[in-house]
Amino acid sequence: MSANLDLMQPSTDPHVPETAFGKWFLRTETWTVHVLERALQDLERLMPAGQPRSFGVVADVGCGFGRSLGKLHQRFAPQRLIGMDIDPEMLQESAKEVAALNIKAEFICCSSSNIKLEDNSVDLLFCHQTFHHLIDQERAIREFYRVLKPGGVLLFAESTRRYIHSWVIRLLFRHPMDVQKTAPEYLAMVRAAGFSVPDSAVSYPFLWWSREDLGLMETALRIKPPAVREETLINLVGVKPMPA
Repeated sequence: MSANLDLMQPSTDPHVPETAFGKWFLRTETWTVHVLERALQDLERLMPAGQPRSFGVVADVGCGFGRSLGKLHQRFAPQRLIGMDIDPEMLQESAKEVAALNIKAEFICCSSSNIKLEDNSVDLLFCHQTFHHLIDQERAIREFYRVLKPGGVLLFAESTRRYIHSWVIRLLFRHPMDVQKTAPEYLAMVRAAGFSVPDSAVSYPFLWWSREDLGLMETALRIKPPAVREETLINLVGVKPMPA
């Protein structure tokens, strides 16, 4: 199958480019297995009971090098699969990724705060480890709401300010530091945009890679992390309400 690659005009919206290390990391098995796959498993668990597991139109906002697209295709069997990113190089590599898997997909070069899709056109929107890269987060979440159909599902997995401000992330990656949010702030932002997010659809994983010590205190020294802490990750499932 082929990929429809729409790179007409690279986005001019302000953004913080990824570092060379960051681009390398997005292609590793550590990213694919321990970050991406773990998030998808948790988000599936959080989806509403009785929610169909097939969606006509599935879009990945910030698809990077496309490691998510095969997983989304396998889980949700979309008739239309869309990958979006602000980086044309990443979209070109994503197209190669899906071609190798014999999956049909479309690719759109755009910012998450200026999505090139029509209102009410997406059934499921996947946003994984993308929001902390965005400069205008409030505009982006409004765009997510706009493009989702009523009853559409948002799968949102994000690193919080605690993690993004840690020394290891500051050293290896590049982000807009002044817009980072805590887990409660991200949850409040998604709800304020209009999404229905019950408490049962939220989780706060504390995975080894999201800790400043990369989990060594627990694995090597058997020191359990504190029960009360500032969370480093938030996963949530939001639904755009049906009209009254």
